[in-house]
Parts: sequence; structure tokens; C-alpha cells
Amino acid sequence: MSMAEATEMTQYLTFSLGDELFALDIAKVREVLDYTTVTRVPRMPAYMLGVINLRGTVVPVVDLRSKFGTDVRGNSVNTCIIISEVLVDGKITVLGALADSVQEVVDLDLENIAPAPRIGSRLNTDFIKGIGRQNDRFIVMLDIDRVFSAGDLDTVTDRPGVPV
Repeated sequence: MSMAEATEMTQYLTFSLGDELFALDIAKVREVLDYTTVTRVPRMPAYMLGVINLRGTVVPVVDLRSKFGTDVRGNSVNTCIIISEVLVDGKITVLGALADSVQEVVDLDLENIAPAPRIGSRLNTDFIKGIGRQNDRFIVMLDIDRVFSAGDLDTVTDRPGVPV
């Protein structure tokens, strides 16, 4: 593989939400945790499940199914929390995202990623980097920094990190 070919490949962590396959740039992923008890915080938006204790640090956990308006299912043995770093107002915020299951880390080159579809003018798809193709499946490539607006995370990021 030449240097030019190597720079066009990016690794993504693929995960499922319902029957759909999504992916995050592996550089944004810190770790994947087995599902653990999430402590609900009063007056949080419906997609904000609550917080977990991650080695002494309070980490907010969001349900991407709820955020995207898809079918919210119960948790299974494969349910996990993807810990990622999200850029909010120029600051890195550690955030957990609930996923039905993690699939694998895949290498995708630019020729296998189509631009995000434009679906009318009212539907915001800026959080979709593109649509990847692997074998016969489509993978929705998320830009985790754009999935949440600053306003979405204000309830969490305005509070100083409090050790547990």
C-alpha cells in the first residue's frame, strides 16, 4: 500500500442502533463499556439517560436511539456504552453513548463513503459525515461533534466535573 492510499483510509468503530449500522471515527472513541447502571438526573432531556461513574469521574450517558427519534428498545446482553470525546464550544467533553451492540473496527477508504444525503431544507443532516458502504450494507458515519448542539449538552457541561 502506498502512502497516498494509507492516508485515505480511516478507521471507524461500527455499532448498531436497532437494525441500522452506525460508525464513529475511532480517534473519537476512548473505550467501550459493558452496560452498567445509569443514575437518572432530574430534569434532563429524554435522550439524556443520566450519568455513570467512570473511574471516579461523572460521565453523562445519552441514548442515541432517543436522540435520533428511532425505536427505543430495552437493553440486552449486547447493550454497551461507547465512551467518546465530543468537542463542545471548543472544549472536550467526555460522553457515553448507549448502543445496542458494537460490531467491529473497520477501515474505510474515501471511495467507499458517499456524501451525507440532503433531505429537504428543514431536516438537519449536518451530523452525518457520510454514508459508508461495506459489502452489501450501508453505514451511517456520524460526526459526534455535531450530533449534539451546545444547547443539547448545556445541562451537563455547565456543571463542573465532580469526582464521585
